[in-house]
Amino acid sequence: MVQLSSTCLSRSCPDCGVSSRRVHSRYGRHLDDRPVAGRPVLLRLTVRRFFCDTGNCPRRTFVEQIDGVSEPYQRASFSLRTELRSIAAELGGRPGARLCRKLSVPAGRMRLLGHLPAPAVPDRAPRVLGVDEFAFRRGRRFGTILVDIETRQLVDVLPNRRSETVAAWLRGHPGAEVVCRDRASAYSRAVREAAPDATEVADRWHLLRNLSLAVERVCHEHRGCLRKYAEHQQQAQPQQPTLELLPTTLIVDRIRCRHEVINRMVETGFPVSEIARRLGLDRKTVRRYRDTDFDVLLASARDRRNVPLDRFKPYLQAQFAAGHTSAKELYDQICERGFSGGYSTLSRYVRTLRDGTAVPAPAPVPSPRTICGWIMRPREKLSPRQASELERVRLACPDTTEACDLARAFSDLVRNRRGHLLTEWIRQAERCGQPSIRSFASFLRQDLDAVTAGLTLAHSSGVVEGHVCRVKLLKRSMYGRASFELLRARILTPR
Repeated sequence: MVQLSSTCLSRSCPDCGVSSRRVHSRYGRHLDDRPVAGRPVLLRLTVRRFFCDTGNCPRRTFVEQIDGVSEPYQRASFSLRTELRSIAAELGGRPGARLCRKLSVPAGRMRLLGHLPAPAVPDRAPRVLGVDEFAFRRGRRFGTILVDIETRQLVDVLPNRRSETVAAWLRGHPGAEVVCRDRASAYSRAVREAAPDATEVADRWHLLRNLSLAVERVCHEHRGCLRKYAEHQQQAQPQQPTLELLPTTLIVDRIRCRHEVINRMVETGFPVSEIARRLGLDRKTVRRYRDTDFDVLLASARDRRNVPLDRFKPYLQAQFAAGHTSAKELYDQICERGFSGGYSTLSRYVRTLRDGTAVPAPAPVPSPRTICGWIMRPREKLSPRQASELERVRLACPDTTEACDLARAFSDLVRNRRGHLLTEWIRQAERCGQPSIRSFASFLRQDLDAVTAGLTLAHSSGVVEGHVCRVKLLKRSMYGRASFELLRARILTPR
């Protein structure tokens, strides 16, 4: 316990600023302070109440405040309140209270949360405004985050992502000249209604993301071409049956049944959430079955089969021909080379080698996602092996080659910000033979002005995405129990 009193002879009135020396009375205040050597500190502060002798001042008496120690109506010193505010902003209520107990700081969770009033939002929007969504509850409830792109500072947080809410905020906070957003139609509609003179800028990362999904879909659709080419190059067994001639297996039957049931329920008018609830599936799974062709689903299922032994089959065949026929010895050898399967898998294959009925391993074909990664990556960042594999893919399928050329041309427009060439690229993509590429081009044409601005101006939504990641971290630290006002206060409180 520390006993304190002021030695200053006079104090200034907080309203009129005139100094006064006439004391009205004295009383004591108890203030919590930061701990010393692991022990809590209590300040017993004796303060004076002064008369204000200015005739036109509405305040007749006032209490002195000690700079850097006390503030009006507070039970903690200035330094402790600053520390509690930082703990509450970083950890929240219960985690912050546990830390305070370890630090010998007298503060519970409600006292910590009381130090988090949300700062006032400026009357005018920043010149360059970034708008993006974040999830209160993933896949179900979303909010909107607003960021000043130029200063990288948070501006405000909205309780939902509806266009009416965003438009009302823009009307109440005029001044936005540039609005950086993703491809969400709600934000575009809000900007057109409330800030028609603002320039909309589509986020470049989302553009490349949408293009990569379209390219990956093309690679999925032409997976058979790549496999046939690889088998022909390796002079393996005759080409494998097409998807329509695939033998009936459990996974094929399951995919066919799910595809039929989900599409029948979609045609009936059931929403995705209801279909997922009735079938016991995730909503993303239902959307994939709804939006993906049956042949693509079958090809994806065939690519996911468990083939840990295939890349070791050439080695096993050579060892078996050299006289090493013991399954145990062969198993130990391939385990040293990275085999992660079981002994029974190898013993079955060795049995076929002894019977002379062994089937060669299928030709190695890179996955559609791998091929898409090679296509979307700049040429100079590909290794010689990756460049060689991509060239083989281009030789195997002209349709994939066409998609590759268009994707690389668009990536060049994005990375070098050549928005003046976008219209010509869209015309070329609309003449492409791949439906997914044509759909992407049509998507760009619907939002042509914003996409052109995104490929021309230097502004982007990368700063906003960084703040969205911070919001996710704060939300997790509060275990999802925070109300909107509390979460908004933590988000907007300076770190």
